[in-house]
Amino acid sequence: MSGNDEMTPDEKRHDQLTSAPDATEADAAPRIDVSTHDGVKRIDIRDDADVRPGGPEVPSED
Repeated sequence: MSGNDEMTPDEKRHDQLTSAPDATEADAAPRIDVSTHDGVKRIDIRDDADVRPGGPEVPSED
């Protein structure tokens, strides 16, 4: 069994996201919150996530 098999899923995620040459600890910061209420799973994008889904901001034409 390799050492990687003994890692938790969170440790594996952190290891993968920080293994690139220019990676920082911020790259492994959480980006989502998962909660379950009455058997329904909800996934929310964290307000403090540096990387968010969606297109780039389009400047308004004032």
